[in-house]
Amino acid sequence: MADLGSKEKLALINENLAEVLNPEIIEKIIAEGRSPRIYWGTATTGRPHAGYFVPAIKIAQFLAAGCDMVILLADIHGFLDNLKAPIELVQHRVDFYRNAIISILRSVGVSTEKLTFVLGSSYQKSPDYVMDVYRLCSLVSEHDAKKAGAEVVKQSDNCPLSGLLYPVLQVLDEQYLNVDAQFGGVDQRKLFAAAKEWLPRLGYKQRAHLLNPMVPGLHGGKMSASDPDSKIDLLDPPEVVRKKIRKAVAIPKEIEGNGILAFTEYVLLPVSALKGKAEFRVPRERDGLEPLVYTNISQMHHDYANDILTPQLLKPAVAEALIELMAPIQEAYKASPEWQEVTLKAYPPAEPPKKEKKKKDKGSRYPGGKDQQKPEAKDQAQESK
Repeated sequence: MADLGSKEKLALINENLAEVLNPEIIEKIIAEGRSPRIYWGTATTGRPHAGYFVPAIKIAQFLAAGCDMVILLADIHGFLDNLKAPIELVQHRVDFYRNAIISILRSVGVSTEKLTFVLGSSYQKSPDYVMDVYRLCSLVSEHDAKKAGAEVVKQSDNCPLSGLLYPVLQVLDEQYLNVDAQFGGVDQRKLFAAAKEWLPRLGYKQRAHLLNPMVPGLHGGKMSASDPDSKIDLLDPPEVVRKKIRKAVAIPKEIEGNGILAFTEYVLLPVSALKGKAEFRVPRERDGLEPLVYTNISQMHHDYANDILTPQLLKPAVAEALIELMAPIQEAYKASPEWQEVTLKAYPPAEPPKKEKKKKDKGSRYPGGKDQQKPEAKDQAQESK
Protein backbone atom coordinates (compact mmCIF):
# COMPACT_ATOMS: atom_id res chain seq x y z
CA MET A 1 0.00 0.00 0.00
CA ALA A 2 1.08 3.61 -0.59
CA ASP A 3 2.45 5.67 2.29
CA LEU A 4 -0.44 6.75 4.48
CA GLY A 5 -1.05 10.02 6.29
CA SER A 6 -1.96 10.21 10.00
CA LYS A 7 -5.73 10.15 9.36
CA GLU A 8 -5.47 7.18 6.98
CA LYS A 9 -3.30 5.27 9.46
CA LEU A 10 -5.79 5.83 12.30
CA ALA A 11 -8.71 4.85 10.06
CA LEU A 12 -6.97 1.61 9.08
CA ILE A 13 -6.05 0.81 12.70
CA ASN A 14 -9.65 1.39 13.86
CA GLU A 15 -11.42 -0.25 10.90
CA ASN A 16 -13.94 -2.96 11.91
CA LEU A 17 -12.97 -2.78 15.60
CA ALA A 18 -15.80 -3.16 18.12
CA GLU A 19 -14.19 -0.81 20.67
CA VAL A 20 -10.97 0.99 21.56
CA LEU A 21 -10.00 1.60 25.19
CA ASN A 22 -7.73 4.64 25.78
CA PRO A 23 -7.66 5.63 22.06
CA GLU A 24 -5.76 8.81 22.92
CA ILE A 25 -2.60 6.71 23.47
CA ILE A 26 -2.56 5.54 19.84
CA GLU A 27 -3.66 8.96 18.52
CA LYS A 28 -0.79 10.73 20.33
CA ILE A 29 1.83 8.31 18.97
CA ILE A 30 0.53 8.69 15.39
CA ALA A 31 0.40 12.50 15.74
CA GLU A 32 4.06 12.49 16.84
CA GLY A 33 4.99 10.51 13.73
CA ARG A 34 5.99 7.41 15.67
CA SER A 35 4.93 3.79 15.11
CA PRO A 36 2.59 2.28 17.73
CA ARG A 37 3.85 -1.02 19.14
CA ILE A 38 0.92 -3.44 19.40
CA TYR A 39 0.81 -7.01 20.63
CA TRP A 40 -1.54 -9.91 20.03
CA GLY A 41 -1.20 -13.10 22.03
CA THR A 42 -2.34 -16.58 21.11
CA ALA A 43 -2.11 -19.64 23.33
CA THR A 44 -0.47 -22.40 21.29
CA THR A 45 -3.11 -25.07 21.86
CA GLY A 46 -5.65 -26.13 19.21
CA ARG A 47 -4.70 -26.19 15.54
CA PRO A 48 -5.15 -22.78 13.79
CA HIS A 49 -8.09 -22.71 11.36
CA ALA A 50 -9.75 -20.26 8.95
CA GLY A 51 -11.18 -18.34 11.93
CA TYR A 52 -7.61 -17.09 12.51
CA PHE A 53 -7.97 -15.02 9.34
CA VAL A 54 -10.14 -12.58 11.37
CA PRO A 55 -7.38 -11.44 13.80
CA ALA A 56 -4.69 -12.02 11.15
CA ILE A 57 -6.32 -9.59 8.70
CA LYS A 58 -6.57 -6.99 11.47
CA ILE A 59 -2.86 -7.58 12.22
CA ALA A 60 -2.16 -7.14 8.50
CA GLN A 61 -3.97 -3.78 8.66
CA PHE A 62 -1.87 -2.73 11.67
CA LEU A 63 1.29 -3.60 9.70
CA ALA A 64 0.00 -1.72 6.62
CA ALA A 65 -0.58 1.31 8.89
CA GLY A 66 3.11 1.20 9.89
CA CYS A 67 2.66 -0.32 13.37
CA ASP A 68 5.32 -2.49 14.98
CA MET A 69 3.52 -5.77 15.62
CA VAL A 70 4.44 -8.29 18.30
CA ILE A 71 2.86 -11.74 18.27
CA LEU A 72 3.16 -13.53 21.59
CA LEU A 73 3.21 -17.30 21.18
CA ALA A 74 1.87 -17.94 24.67
CA ASP A 75 3.14 -21.43 25.45
CA ILE A 76 2.89 -21.06 29.23
CA HIS A 77 -0.61 -19.57 28.94
CA GLY A 78 -1.70 -22.61 26.92
CA PHE A 79 -0.46 -24.86 29.70
CA LEU A 80 -2.10 -22.78 32.46
CA ASP A 81 -5.54 -22.67 30.79
CA ASN A 82 -6.94 -25.91 32.19
CA LEU A 83 -3.96 -27.83 30.77
CA LYS A 84 -5.33 -27.44 27.22
CA ALA A 85 -1.99 -28.34 25.67
CA PRO A 86 0.21 -31.15 27.01
CA ILE A 87 3.51 -29.50 27.91
CA GLU A 88 5.49 -31.95 25.74
CA LEU A 89 3.57 -30.82 22.61
CA VAL A 90 3.74 -27.08 23.28
CA GLN A 91 7.10 -26.42 21.57
CA HIS A 92 6.03 -28.19 18.38
CA ARG A 93 2.74 -26.26 18.36
CA VAL A 94 4.66 -23.00 18.76
CA ASP A 95 6.53 -23.81 15.54
CA PHE A 96 3.28 -24.71 13.76
CA TYR A 97 1.63 -21.44 14.83
CA ARG A 98 4.62 -19.38 13.68
CA ASN A 99 4.55 -21.00 10.23
CA ALA A 100 0.77 -20.66 9.91
CA ILE A 101 0.60 -16.99 10.95
CA ILE A 102 3.47 -15.90 8.69
CA SER A 103 1.84 -17.74 5.76
CA ILE A 104 -1.55 -16.11 6.41
CA LEU A 105 -0.01 -12.63 6.43
CA ARG A 106 2.06 -13.28 3.31
CA SER A 107 -1.03 -14.65 1.53
CA VAL A 108 -2.57 -11.14 1.63
CA GLY A 109 0.62 -9.50 0.39
CA VAL A 110 1.56 -7.64 3.59
CA SER A 111 5.21 -7.17 4.51
CA THR A 112 6.22 -8.97 7.72
CA GLU A 113 9.31 -6.79 8.15
CA LYS A 114 7.85 -5.05 11.23
CA LEU A 115 6.51 -8.31 12.73
CA THR A 116 8.20 -9.93 15.72
CA PHE A 117 7.40 -13.28 17.34
CA VAL A 118 8.07 -13.68 21.05
CA LEU A 119 7.83 -16.97 22.95
CA GLY A 120 6.13 -16.49 26.32
CA SER A 121 8.52 -18.76 28.20
CA SER A 122 11.50 -16.72 26.89
CA TYR A 123 10.79 -14.06 29.55
CA GLN A 124 7.95 -15.35 31.76
CA LYS A 125 10.41 -17.41 33.83
CA SER A 126 12.82 -14.52 34.47
CA PRO A 127 13.34 -13.43 38.11
CA ASP A 128 11.89 -9.93 37.52
CA TYR A 129 8.76 -11.25 35.84
CA VAL A 130 8.17 -13.92 38.47
CA MET A 131 8.64 -11.34 41.25
CA ASP A 132 6.02 -9.12 39.55
CA VAL A 133 3.66 -12.10 39.42
CA TYR A 134 4.07 -12.43 43.21
CA ARG A 135 3.60 -8.67 43.70
CA LEU A 136 0.43 -8.59 41.61
CA CYS A 137 -0.93 -11.69 43.37
CA SER A 138 -0.58 -9.82 46.67
CA LEU A 139 -2.62 -6.89 45.29
CA VAL A 140 -5.38 -8.70 43.35
CA SER A 141 -8.19 -10.64 45.01
CA GLU A 142 -9.29 -14.12 43.98
CA HIS A 143 -12.67 -12.63 42.97
CA ASP A 144 -11.07 -10.03 40.67
CA ALA A 145 -8.70 -12.54 39.07
CA LYS A 146 -11.57 -14.93 38.39
CA LYS A 147 -13.71 -12.08 37.00
CA ALA A 148 -10.89 -10.87 34.71
CA GLY A 149 -10.46 -14.30 33.12
CA ALA A 150 -14.14 -15.27 33.10
CA GLU A 151 -14.59 -15.09 29.31
CA VAL A 152 -11.15 -16.42 28.42
CA VAL A 153 -10.18 -19.17 30.86
CA LYS A 154 -12.17 -22.35 31.44
CA GLN A 155 -13.61 -22.09 34.94
CA SER A 156 -15.43 -24.40 37.30
CA ASP A 157 -16.41 -24.53 40.98
CA ASN A 158 -13.11 -26.18 41.84
CA CYS A 159 -10.85 -24.87 39.07
CA PRO A 160 -7.03 -25.21 39.19
CA LEU A 161 -5.10 -22.28 40.65
CA SER A 162 -3.41 -21.95 37.23
CA GLY A 163 -6.64 -20.45 35.84
CA LEU A 164 -6.33 -17.54 38.28
CA LEU A 165 -2.69 -16.96 37.30
CA TYR A 166 -3.59 -16.71 33.58
CA PRO A 167 -4.98 -13.12 33.71
CA VAL A 168 -2.11 -12.02 35.98
CA LEU A 169 0.41 -13.15 33.36
CA GLN A 170 -1.49 -11.57 30.48
CA VAL A 171 -1.65 -8.21 32.24
CA LEU A 172 2.10 -8.27 32.97
CA ASP A 173 2.85 -9.19 29.34
CA GLU A 174 1.92 -5.63 28.31
CA GLN A 175 4.77 -4.29 30.45
CA TYR A 176 7.36 -6.93 29.60
CA LEU A 177 6.70 -6.78 25.85
CA ASN A 178 7.10 -2.98 26.09
CA VAL A 179 4.00 -2.26 23.99
CA ASP A 180 1.66 0.70 23.57
CA ALA A 181 -1.46 -1.40 23.01
CA GLN A 182 -2.85 -4.91 23.17
CA PHE A 183 -5.18 -6.33 20.50
CA GLY A 184 -7.76 -9.05 21.16
CA GLY A 185 -11.40 -10.06 20.94
CA VAL A 186 -14.27 -8.48 22.88
CA ASP A 187 -14.33 -11.67 24.98
CA GLN A 188 -11.16 -10.27 26.63
CA ARG A 189 -12.69 -6.94 27.62
CA LYS A 190 -12.79 -7.77 31.36
CA LEU A 191 -9.13 -8.74 31.20
CA PHE A 192 -8.23 -5.53 29.36
CA ALA A 193 -10.14 -3.49 31.96
CA ALA A 194 -8.19 -5.31 34.67
CA ALA A 195 -4.90 -4.41 32.96
CA LYS A 196 -5.84 -0.70 33.05
CA GLU A 197 -6.47 -0.99 36.79
CA TRP A 198 -3.75 -3.42 37.89
CA LEU A 199 -0.62 -2.15 36.07
CA PRO A 200 -0.62 1.30 37.78
CA ARG A 201 -0.65 -0.53 41.16
CA LEU A 202 2.86 -1.74 40.28
CA GLY A 203 3.89 1.70 39.01
CA TYR A 204 3.50 0.74 35.34
CA LYS A 205 1.67 2.80 32.69
CA GLN A 206 -1.70 2.02 31.13
CA ARG A 207 -1.93 0.74 27.57
CA ALA A 208 -4.56 1.14 24.86
CA HIS A 209 -6.71 -1.89 24.01
CA LEU A 210 -8.05 -2.67 20.55
CA LEU A 211 -11.07 -5.00 20.61
CA ASN A 212 -12.12 -7.12 17.65
CA PRO A 213 -15.78 -8.24 17.44
CA MET A 214 -16.58 -11.93 17.91
CA VAL A 215 -17.34 -13.23 14.42
CA PRO A 216 -19.85 -16.11 14.10
CA GLY A 217 -18.59 -19.38 12.63
CA LEU A 218 -20.08 -21.60 9.94
CA HIS A 219 -22.89 -22.76 12.20
CA GLY A 220 -23.64 -19.34 13.67
CA GLY A 221 -21.70 -19.88 16.91
CA LYS A 222 -17.96 -19.58 17.51
CA MET A 223 -15.67 -21.29 14.99
CA SER A 224 -14.15 -23.99 17.19
CA ALA A 225 -10.96 -25.97 16.68
CA SER A 226 -12.52 -28.87 18.58
CA ASP A 227 -15.51 -29.20 16.20
CA PRO A 228 -14.30 -30.32 12.74
CA ASP A 229 -17.63 -29.43 11.09
CA SER A 230 -17.66 -25.86 12.45
CA LYS A 231 -14.22 -24.89 11.17
CA ILE A 232 -12.16 -24.96 8.00
CA ASP A 233 -8.60 -26.12 8.48
CA LEU A 234 -5.94 -24.02 6.74
CA LEU A 235 -4.83 -27.14 4.86
CA ASP A 236 -8.30 -28.38 3.82
CA PRO A 237 -8.42 -29.17 0.07
CA PRO A 238 -10.80 -27.15 -2.18
CA GLU A 239 -13.50 -29.84 -2.31
CA VAL A 240 -13.64 -29.96 1.50
CA VAL A 241 -13.85 -26.14 1.73
CA ARG A 242 -16.73 -26.09 -0.76
CA LYS A 243 -18.56 -28.86 1.10
CA LYS A 244 -18.21 -27.18 4.52
CA ILE A 245 -19.37 -23.80 3.24
CA ARG A 246 -22.25 -25.44 1.38
CA LYS A 247 -23.39 -26.95 4.70
CA ALA A 248 -22.93 -23.68 6.63
CA VAL A 249 -25.92 -21.97 8.23
CA ALA A 250 -27.01 -18.95 6.17
CA ILE A 251 -30.71 -18.20 6.59
CA PRO A 252 -32.13 -16.21 3.64
CA LYS A 253 -32.67 -12.48 4.38
CA GLU A 254 -31.16 -12.89 7.89
CA ILE A 255 -27.95 -10.93 8.57
CA GLU A 256 -27.58 -11.43 12.35
CA GLY A 257 -25.42 -14.45 13.22
CA ASN A 258 -24.65 -15.15 9.56
CA GLY A 259 -21.09 -16.52 9.56
CA ILE A 260 -20.73 -16.40 5.76
CA LEU A 261 -21.60 -12.68 5.58
CA ALA A 262 -19.42 -11.98 8.63
CA PHE A 263 -16.43 -13.71 7.03
CA THR A 264 -16.88 -11.51 3.96
CA GLU A 265 -17.05 -8.39 6.14
CA TYR A 266 -14.05 -9.09 8.37
CA VAL A 267 -11.80 -11.04 6.01
CA LEU A 268 -12.58 -10.99 2.29
CA LEU A 269 -13.41 -7.29 1.81
CA PRO A 270 -10.44 -6.07 3.95
CA VAL A 271 -8.12 -8.49 2.09
CA SER A 272 -9.15 -7.05 -1.27
CA ALA A 273 -8.53 -3.53 0.09
CA LEU A 274 -5.04 -4.52 1.27
CA LYS A 275 -4.35 -5.85 -2.22
CA GLY A 276 -5.36 -2.52 -3.76
CA LYS A 277 -9.11 -2.53 -4.44
CA ALA A 278 -11.93 -3.21 -1.97
CA GLU A 279 -14.24 -5.43 -3.98
CA PHE A 280 -16.14 -8.70 -3.65
CA ARG A 281 -17.70 -10.25 -6.75
CA VAL A 282 -20.59 -12.71 -6.75
CA PRO A 283 -20.91 -14.51 -10.12
CA ARG A 284 -24.39 -15.13 -11.58
CA GLU A 285 -23.50 -16.87 -14.88
CA ARG A 286 -25.91 -19.74 -14.29
CA ASP A 287 -28.77 -17.21 -14.23
CA GLY A 288 -27.43 -15.44 -17.31
CA LEU A 289 -26.88 -12.24 -15.29
CA GLU A 290 -23.99 -9.88 -14.67
CA PRO A 291 -22.07 -10.48 -11.39
CA LEU A 292 -22.99 -8.59 -8.24
CA VAL A 293 -20.05 -6.36 -7.28
CA TYR A 294 -19.72 -5.04 -3.71
CA THR A 295 -17.26 -2.47 -2.38
CA ASN A 296 -18.66 -2.30 1.16
CA ILE A 297 -20.59 -4.53 3.54
CA SER A 298 -23.64 -2.25 3.79
CA GLN A 299 -24.39 -2.91 0.10
CA MET A 300 -24.19 -6.65 0.75
CA HIS A 301 -26.43 -6.43 3.83
CA HIS A 302 -29.03 -4.49 1.85
CA ASP A 303 -29.10 -7.01 -1.02
CA TYR A 304 -29.06 -9.99 1.32
CA ALA A 305 -31.97 -8.62 3.38
CA ASN A 306 -33.93 -8.08 0.16
CA ASP A 307 -33.10 -11.56 -1.24
CA ILE A 308 -31.18 -10.15 -4.21
CA LEU A 309 -28.05 -11.78 -2.80
CA THR A 310 -29.18 -15.28 -1.86
CA PRO A 311 -27.33 -17.97 0.12
CA GLN A 312 -27.15 -20.01 -3.12
CA LEU A 313 -25.20 -17.17 -4.76
CA LEU A 314 -23.14 -16.08 -1.74
CA LYS A 315 -21.82 -19.47 -0.56
CA PRO A 316 -20.01 -20.51 -3.79
CA ALA A 317 -18.50 -17.01 -4.13
CA VAL A 318 -17.16 -17.10 -0.55
CA ALA A 319 -15.88 -20.66 -1.00
CA GLU A 320 -13.87 -19.75 -4.13
CA ALA A 321 -12.50 -16.57 -2.53
CA LEU A 322 -11.38 -18.54 0.54
CA ILE A 323 -9.79 -21.28 -1.61
CA GLU A 324 -7.84 -18.57 -3.45
CA LEU A 325 -6.77 -17.01 -0.13
CA MET A 326 -5.62 -20.36 1.26
CA ALA A 327 -3.75 -21.45 -1.89
CA PRO A 328 -0.43 -19.70 -1.07
CA ILE A 329 -0.59 -21.04 2.50
CA GLN A 330 -0.97 -24.59 1.23
CA GLU A 331 1.81 -24.06 -1.33
CA ALA A 332 4.12 -22.85 1.46
CA TYR A 333 3.22 -25.95 3.49
CA LYS A 334 3.94 -28.32 0.59
CA ALA A 335 7.27 -26.58 -0.06
CA SER A 336 8.41 -26.89 3.57
CA PRO A 337 9.44 -30.36 4.81
CA GLU A 338 10.18 -28.74 8.20
CA TRP A 339 6.59 -27.47 8.53
CA GLN A 340 5.22 -30.86 7.50
CA GLU A 341 7.42 -32.61 10.05
CA VAL A 342 6.47 -30.26 12.88
CA THR A 343 2.76 -30.72 12.04
CA LEU A 344 3.00 -34.45 12.74
CA LYS A 345 4.79 -33.77 16.02
CA ALA A 346 2.45 -30.95 17.11
CA TYR A 347 -0.81 -32.70 16.19
CA PRO A 348 -0.06 -36.42 15.99
CA PRO A 349 -2.85 -38.43 14.36
CA ALA A 350 -5.12 -40.01 16.93
CA GLU A 351 -4.60 -43.72 17.32
CA PRO A 352 -7.64 -45.72 16.21
CA PRO A 353 -9.45 -47.39 19.13
CA LYS A 354 -8.34 -50.94 19.69
CA LYS A 355 -10.89 -53.48 18.62
CA GLU A 356 -11.96 -55.82 21.35
CA LYS A 357 -11.42 -59.44 20.53
CA LYS A 358 -14.68 -61.26 20.15
CA LYS A 359 -15.00 -64.22 22.45
CA LYS A 360 -15.22 -67.37 20.43
CA ASP A 361 -18.44 -69.28 20.90
CA LYS A 362 -17.07 -72.73 21.59
CA GLY A 363 -20.52 -74.23 21.86
CA SER A 364 -21.08 -76.99 24.37
CA ARG A 365 -18.97 -79.75 22.82
CA TYR A 366 -15.68 -78.85 24.44
CA PRO A 367 -14.00 -80.44 27.47
CA GLY A 368 -16.15 -79.51 30.45
CA GLY A 369 -19.09 -78.50 28.26
CA LYS A 370 -22.61 -79.75 28.84
CA ASP A 371 -22.43 -82.38 26.13
CA GLN A 372 -19.12 -83.69 27.49
CA GLN A 373 -20.46 -84.56 30.93
CA LYS A 374 -19.74 -88.03 32.32
CA PRO A 375 -22.33 -90.64 31.24
CA GLU A 376 -23.53 -91.11 34.82
CA ALA A 377 -24.03 -87.38 35.22
CA LYS A 378 -26.10 -87.36 32.01
CA ASP A 379 -28.22 -90.27 33.31
CA GLN A 380 -28.82 -88.51 36.62
CA ALA A 381 -29.85 -85.38 34.75
CA GLN A 382 -32.32 -87.40 32.65
CA GLU A 383 -33.80 -89.10 35.77
CA SER A 384 -34.33 -85.79 37.52
CA LYS A 385 -36.55 -84.47 34.65
